[in-house]
Amino acid sequence: MDPAAEHRQQLRSLRDFLLVYNRMTELCFRHCVCNLNYRLLTGREESCLDSCAARLVRANHRLMGAYVGLVPAMLQRRAAEYGTPAGPSGLPASSEPAPGPAESSPDAPAAST
Repeated sequence: MDPAAEHRQQLRSLRDFLLVYNRMTELCFRHCVCNLNYRLLTGREESCLDSCAARLVRANHRLMGAYVGLVPAMLQRRAAEYGTPAGPSGLPASSEPAPGPAESSPDAPAAST
């Protein structure tokens, strides 16, 4: 993968993480914080926020686990629909040759024509 594509993928992952984090924060805040008259949270609000965040993190982990388990099957099915054989990782096999040593290496004998 070229560096620009890798950088875009990292930015996409960061954006997705921040969206999930912001949704979780908003949801738990609305559910747990009732009184905005004080600078500090009450003990009850703190424990509610802790348990709310823990529940959402556990749910997110379960969803991600299920997603990771389903992706190879989905890729296999998609590859079968398009008629391309799937590689060992479940991704469609590439028609390009695998990267290997350079065509002419100093140790290789010269090819005669």
